[in-house]
Amino acid sequence: MKPFASSADLAAKEQTLEILADGVYALTAEGDPNVGAIEGEDFLVCFEALATPVAAREWLDKLREHTDKPVRYLLLSHYHAVRTLGASAFDADVILAHDRTRDLIEERGLEDWESEYGRMPRLFKEPDSIPGLTRPTLTFSDAVSIELGGDRGTLEIRHLGRGHTEGDVVAWLPKQKILFAGDLVESQAALYTGDAFHREWATGTLDAVAALGAETLVGGRGAVARGADAVSAAIAQTRHFLAVMIDEVGRVQQTGGTLKQAFDAVHTKLEPRYGAWPIFEHCLPFDVSRLWDELAGVERPRVWTAERDREVWAEVQA
Repeated sequence: MKPFASSADLAAKEQTLEILADGVYALTAEGDPNVGAIEGEDFLVCFEALATPVAAREWLDKLREHTDKPVRYLLLSHYHAVRTLGASAFDADVILAHDRTRDLIEERGLEDWESEYGRMPRLFKEPDSIPGLTRPTLTFSDAVSIELGGDRGTLEIRHLGRGHTEGDVVAWLPKQKILFAGDLVESQAALYTGDAFHREWATGTLDAVAALGAETLVGGRGAVARGADAVSAAIAQTRHFLAVMIDEVGRVQQTGGTLKQAFDAVHTKLEPRYGAWPIFEHCLPFDVSRLWDELAGVERPRVWTAERDREVWAEVQA
């Protein structure tokens, strides 16, 4: 059996801080979770918090080489532990997230913490530094805008529909045409869909992402997509990954097959194109399990626990 999830992925990844425009930053790391920051006239908006305060402080140390402005807003794109548990390092005035992200943290945050730590232990640098669950201090349902001041324009934070989770939001800079898409779009990285709404994501939600007209896109993982063509390609890759999964799992389910047969079918179709991309083998068992439930009529994703993770892994990898 393959090593469980990313439990064997213990090698350090090289981090790269990229300046996307004046006062707009992204930190990528060879397929590890991406983070970002946007300067206002006298403050910062940081996008994502990483898995621990120690990991977050290392990102902030790099950012402080370019700006010493205080963090006024920390924006969480969704509720997953590797995106939220480092929040205390930012000392932000406001921790901002969607209403459903707040609800999901309360409903399943502890289980998700344990699950993700088991799947991706390398990301949890000094896990004892985590003070507890991150809870947003301000939430919204549709959209909120932050005036950046000076000639920097407006940062628009939008919920474009259910996708990777129920509460995904994006951060959009219309003046600069830069989009921080969270895990709604991956550029040269596989999708994690274990808490997803695949059919809505593959259609209306990605349509809304594309309609923004971004010319630079920072996905949840992978390289920054630069240029309109690269942005379109990243959105198309995300849509294709979802469409193949929906088709293959649906076909196996309709013909009376098993979860393992559905996994094998999806793996066969996707591996030639995406198999070498970050976390492909890690994600796919959990992706197929959630999609199997969704197509069987289970509206909301079941809670992932460390025990359930191992059960699903063993079932499809046997």
